[in-house]
Amino acid sequence: MRNRALAALVCVLLSILAARAAQLPLTIKEISLMLRSGYSSNAIMQELAIRYFAEKLDVEKEKTLLQAGASAELITALKSGKYSLSSEQMTIAQQQIADQTKRRAAEAARSRQFDSLYQSQMARERATARPQAPNANALRELVKGDLVSLRNGALGHFDDEELEKKKLIALYFSAHWCAPCRKFTPQLVDYYNRVATQHPEFEIVFVSFDKSQFAMETYMREANMPWPAIDFQKLKGKDAIRKYAGHGIPCLVLVDATGKVISSTYAGAHYLGPAKVLGDLDAIFAGKVLDNVAQNR
Repeated sequence: MRNRALAALVCVLLSILAARAAQLPLTIKEISLMLRSGYSSNAIMQELAIRYFAEKLDVEKEKTLLQAGASAELITALKSGKYSLSSEQMTIAQQQIADQTKRRAAEAARSRQFDSLYQSQMARERATARPQAPNANALRELVKGDLVSLRNGALGHFDDEELEKKKLIALYFSAHWCAPCRKFTPQLVDYYNRVATQHPEFEIVFVSFDKSQFAMETYMREANMPWPAIDFQKLKGKDAIRKYAGHGIPCLVLVDATGKVISSTYAGAHYLGPAKVLGDLDAIFAGKVLDNVAQNR
């Protein structure tokens, strides 16, 4: 009877955690990383209101947060238990976090192994296969049905037919937690608003590197992004898109409809900056042929 009651309690607690947030509660490590990456203490408290806090704040952890730039208001809120889980919920959350860490490590190992095998296979195929005409809809097929856009402040489905008209697509890899991203995004919005009506063959697609759907949507609203984005819930299945990204963000990569890279923020490991891509776009719009076309990774 006692075991049944305990099992029932665990089920209820798990349900509460699932209802409270789509992601697991935040830890000191995550909050510290968010602060160092550019999140404000107020933005973190908004996230905590949804996801809650999976630890107890002691002297050492408080010192860690202060060194990362936490405000007195954030420290006070964490000390007060405002965002804390109950002891039972915290035990369950910490176990889930540990399990998630193990899964991610295993997935990363499998991904590295698969990528190594894939690269070897592709090298063999390139050595023996005859050249084939590229699929004109290759890139569009990768995001078909998975795009959203802002309409009157709310996210809604983006019409796939609109993307089918595009011949030049700039993939924008960015995140709200990234301070350089937030600095560049207004420039990109201004550029897009200036050229989009003149060049209907051009589109930007936002590929979020945010840690949560809340952060991604907040970023899109704050920046008033006029372009579509890949739905946060669909990002996990978009490895083929993420492979276009460079070694850091913000990263802007211009491709044609077949997925061929025309211009990129990176040249190998060398950072050129996203403004370089905007310069190449201006040249293309002016009717010039680029001398140096970025190679596919």
